Amino acid sequence: MWNAHQRPVFGIQSGQKKAILTTVNKTALKQQIITHLTQGLELYYNASRASRAEATHEQNKAENKYDTRGLEASYLARGQSRQAAETEKDIQQFEKLAVRDFGPTDPIDVGAVVELENKEGRNVYFIGPRAGGTEVVFEGTEITVITPQSPLGQQLVGKKAGSKVQLHADVRSQFRIHSVA
Repeated sequence: MWNAHQRPVFGIQSGQKKAILTTVNKTALKQQIITHLTQGLELYYNASRASRAEATHEQNKAENKYDTRGLEASYLARGQSRQAAETEKDIQQFEKLAVRDFGPTDPIDVGAVVELENKEGRNVYFIGPRAGGTEVVFEGTEITVITPQSPLGQQLVGKKAGSKVQLHADVRSQFRIHSVA
């Protein structure tokens, strides 16, 4: 089944109200997120090294005041290095994250897996300390990492299963918190 945004909605059959994730091995989920971030970190390192080499290569010396190839490559290398540093911080925060289970009456906080439901389908989120927007497929379900500082995270933190959240002004963006694990 697909929702309106052409994303697969896992574990849902017509008329079925069962939670997608009734139990979650959060240690394994956390490790999968760390692995995903580590793979991204390697890409940033490789891209940064390549850009740095390009910036300092003798063929990219400026031939005139308008020739900025070397300068542009150095800016790119600096940006990729910054992104790598941010990803390193993300990994460190996830490694420090203590996993715990949340029950239906527990308020949502960092470390919770939250399943939101509306008329168009369900989405699953992991409230992480950093790395918002990271997406992983865990046990056949797409899970997006959000932070407590994100607009959605701000609405979810402190709420419980059964509560409602409104993402935008339009009615289709109203969700019910189906489950918290």
